[in-house]
Amino acid sequence: MAFQILLNVFIALTWMFLSVSFKPTTFIIGYLIGILMLFMLRKSFNSRFYMGRVWAVIKLIMLFLKELTLSNISVLKLIIKPDMPIRPAIFAMPTVLEQDWEITLLSSLITLTPGTIVIDISDDNKTLYIHAIEFDDVDEAIDSIKNTFEKAILEVSRS
Repeated sequence: MAFQILLNVFIALTWMFLSVSFKPTTFIIGYLIGILMLFMLRKSFNSRFYMGRVWAVIKLIMLFLKELTLSNISVLKLIIKPDMPIRPAIFAMPTVLEQDWEITLLSSLITLTPGTIVIDISDDNKTLYIHAIEFDDVDEAIDSIKNTFEKAILEVSRS
């Protein structure tokens, strides 16, 4: 991926020199031309096309912002009620993530979402222990995390 980014910057700089224009717009046009060229040559690289990973990161950020907003609203609804009908619980969530940065990112995304916090990670890094302020069903909570954050992290790191 780093090689593709450097190659794209080199193509953009070459475009600037060939155009004899050193404006930022010329660099951006050259960068877009480089993206198009690298996309056409994507089969000749060992790794996947880097813009696919950039798009996956953007989708992960948008997913986090959506989940953050929805969980803020649900926690606000709990707080506004005078009797505070909360059902806190701790549950174990198995994960398929293997690399340390993937597990750290998943833990951070869960913890940054209001109403949930990762308390511990097992020694083999295969299970996260999560505290939830509003808890209904273990399988539903695990599926929710796996189908959102874990799936998006796998898309960024592996595909």
